[in-house]
Amino acid sequence: MLTVAGVLAACGDNESTGSDDTKDKNEENNGDDGSAEEDGDVFVLGEEPLDITMFGNYDWYTMPQWGADVATEWIKENKKVNISSIDSGGNAEQKLTTMIVSGELPDFIWTDRGATVERLREGGQLVALDPYLDKYTNLRDWFGEQGINMLRSEDGKLYQFPNWYNSQPFGNAGYVVNKGIYEELGSPSLETTEDLYEYLKLVKENYPDVVPFETDIDGQGINVLYSAFAEGESPANINNVAVPNGDKLSSIFTDEAYVESLKYVSKLFRERLMTQDALTQDADMVREKVSSGQIAVYAGASPTDYARSGHYHLQEQDPDGGYFMIWPIHEEGLDKNEIYPGSYNMMGWNVSVITKSAEDPEKVFAFLDWLTGPEGQSSLIFGPEGEYWDGFNDQGLPQFTEKYYEDAEGLAKVEEDTVNFQWNGNSNFLDTAKAEFELTLPEDKQNWTTQWQHTITWETQYDATQYLNISPLPESEEGIIQQRIGEIFEEARAQAVYAQSDEEVEKIMQNAEKSAQDVGYEKLLEFQTAKWQENLSTLEE
Repeated sequence: MLTVAGVLAACGDNESTGSDDTKDKNEENNGDDGSAEEDGDVFVLGEEPLDITMFGNYDWYTMPQWGADVATEWIKENKKVNISSIDSGGNAEQKLTTMIVSGELPDFIWTDRGATVERLREGGQLVALDPYLDKYTNLRDWFGEQGINMLRSEDGKLYQFPNWYNSQPFGNAGYVVNKGIYEELGSPSLETTEDLYEYLKLVKENYPDVVPFETDIDGQGINVLYSAFAEGESPANINNVAVPNGDKLSSIFTDEAYVESLKYVSKLFRERLMTQDALTQDADMVREKVSSGQIAVYAGASPTDYARSGHYHLQEQDPDGGYFMIWPIHEEGLDKNEIYPGSYNMMGWNVSVITKSAEDPEKVFAFLDWLTGPEGQSSLIFGPEGEYWDGFNDQGLPQFTEKYYEDAEGLAKVEEDTVNFQWNGNSNFLDTAKAEFELTLPEDKQNWTTQWQHTITWETQYDATQYLNISPLPESEEGIIQQRIGEIFEEARAQAVYAQSDEEVEKIMQNAEKSAQDVGYEKLLEFQTAKWQENLSTLEE
């Protein structure tokens, strides 16, 4: 079966894999360099009907019917935009390959940054967005020039429209504590790794049916604990399987902080102070434990997701109960203000790319730019103006009505109904709008998550933008090495959790280091270092 990579390799630098008519249309629309021709007119949504096709490049993605919910119904009627989707059929790569071969790509593709985007670009399938940035300015205004430059491809052009980007710290990684259990045990200090260890022993002694330390799915809490042993680092190092050391990236298997964190985790595990299915449990299992209050301390990449509803559920049983968050745990002797249990990057999640099959790519960009702006984001996330919001204040943020907090369930449904239309979410705008409004409310009406974001989590997330796009293409030599290193890493991590002593943890990591070097780890680290240094140079511009 042909793959996306194979098809695009065959395309080479051709502008299209379709018919001569399609090629002529692409050249007319985009020019030989892939850039759209620009005139002085600005396209205004609502002046004429605009039909757009899209493809979500994920096996799981199925776009709901556009116009079937209150938000997109308003956009369809008032902005005259209609979106239709090409379904992946559960096999996105095969579907994308078929479309490339037929020369019938959609107007835009929603996909991950990295390999797919660069393959499409190298195959001559994408439209450069640079000519539109000065005509439609929401992306530039909210994302900023630095972010745009970080997304540029090797040819210096911008092809990607980011989703959930943010130039300010954000994220929810950290530690949640069961208030009822904590107060019943005397509210002891919970600042250092030793404090946490002693507290978990106390929980085990007094609450045999409670999980002392909950780690969420995939052992997320294990990664969070790594941050307790290193100033100025974060679990981003674990994601990269590499640790900064001066101006180079070095092996995580020999990193003292990482090894120490695994010794600590292994001790918690063998003393049954943490969940015994840390590496195997699913989300439903975690949700049930948190909702029922059967955990004492809970760490994860976003523990607020479950702890928020769990907090309100526990308060129904006991108004003085619920959950609260603590400042990140640190090893004795480290600066607590240099501990980062999670990370964020200004690029957010994924991207949209406009293809050369688009009849008028500028109009597609105009829609995406409107959607990421104040009116688009407010309409999509909070519904049509007049219900939960009414106009904008002098800061350009939506003015929320009383219904915003009085009908929380209805508001949640609007966002839930549009979650699969959120192709270019603007976290800069939405986080600021929500937070500023929430903080004007009495504490009992404030969103639980928002409270802790403002007091703890946003202050303790690490900016990992510098590590974006440092991974090689999967089919390259370095990409094949990276896959092998990932397998070695996961196996060593699991073995370390189940180790019976600190010495065994050290031996496991030494063996992992040798195995990694045998498959070319140093070559991968050199590649990643070069990409990292390029990012640092771009960020300094």
